[in-house]
This record gives sequence, structure tokens and C-alpha cells, in this order.
Amino acid sequence: QVQLVESGGGLVQAGGSLRLSCAASGSIFSINDMAWYRQAPGKQRELVAVITGGGSTNYADAVKGRFTISIDNAKNTMYLQMNSLKIDDTAVYSCYADVVIDSWGSTWSGGFGQGTQVTVSS
Repeated sequence: QVQLVESGGGLVQAGGSLRLSCAASGSIFSINDMAWYRQAPGKQRELVAVITGGGSTNYADAVKGRFTISIDNAKNTMYLQMNSLKIDDTAVYSCYADVVIDSWGSTWSGGFGQGTQVTVSS
């Protein structure tokens, strides 16, 4: 089984920065891809950014140029550096992972645990 733990959220003023972490633990041979999602009150969960184990990235238009997703394969940890934060970035941020769990190529995918709260104030 694989566990994902998010951390790094908090309260920050508009224009500020935060760095989120998502640590994956358990039987992980390699990472196919990992992603950050967010859900604001009263809104549906939306994809923020995705990264493959090889480092290819993709971002939602709303965060392009402000957020940077990265991955440390040795630590099985994904990061989200968030700069120039806006009030609209306020949400619970959670991570998702698709990983290879054994030498036969079996995979596990899941996430969307408790997440970490990001609150941006004016």
C-alpha cells in the first residue's frame, strides 16, 4: 500500500509564497506521475499541476508562471512552489500519485487525502 502525506500549507498575504510537499511512502519502485489538485469552498476539485517521473510538467492556466511543480524521485516526494499567491488560490491542496509498486509492473494510484489548507488574505 502507498500513503501520501501533504504538508506546507498555511496563511499568507496576497503576493506571498508557500511551498507544499507531498511525501509518498510504502512499496514504491518508481513514479509514473504525481499531481496537485485543489478544492475551494463550494467549488469542484481542479487539477493544478502534474509531473511525470521523468520530469515533464503541465499546469492549469490559472497558475502558469506562478507555480512550479517538482519531484525528488530519491525521496518519493513532490513539491509545489507557489509564488505571487492570489486570494483565488485559497483552497485545500491535495496530491495524487500513480506509481509502480513491484518488479512486475503492478501500479497503484490514488490520493486526495486530508490535504493541506492554503489561505491567501488581502
